[in-house]
Amino acid sequence: MTKEIQRLLRVRKNKSTRFKREGVDKKKCVKDSWRRPRGIQSKQRRQKKAKGPLPTPGYGSPIAVRGMHPSGFFESLVYNPLDLADVDPTTHAVRIAASVGGRKRILIQEAASVAGIKVLNKKDVTLIKKEKTSTKVSTAHDDDASDDISDDEEEEE
Repeated sequence: MTKEIQRLLRVRKNKSTRFKREGVDKKKCVKDSWRRPRGIQSKQRRQKKAKGPLPTPGYGSPIAVRGMHPSGFFESLVYNPLDLADVDPTTHAVRIAASVGGRKRILIQEAASVAGIKVLNKKDVTLIKKEKTSTKVSTAHDDDASDDISDDEEEEE
């Protein structure tokens, strides 16, 4: 990542203006999502200072870093290890989809580390493996306990 891109990312970070919708602090039912004020007597539409700014072209982020992750990479969503073939490790980082399970997540993370691709939502693989083994062990003990009870009942009869 060049120094210019790092500088532009810092510029974008400092430009975080939050545009408030008109009446959001007055009415509970008015959501926080921006809508342009269109009222004929609207003070915000007429751009009175105390009523908050309107989004104008000067608030936009620099074109070179638009859509870029704060780490300096462009994001690519990945569902399986084959999707990693289209990713350029110098400019792109991957985010593993939420619907991907533990086993496939392990495969994707290992393939990404071999290819030198950054994973934005990496999870500790050892924790995933421990969770799987602990659930298998607990279910195995539960099955043994039920077998012991049935054996005891048969002996009594």
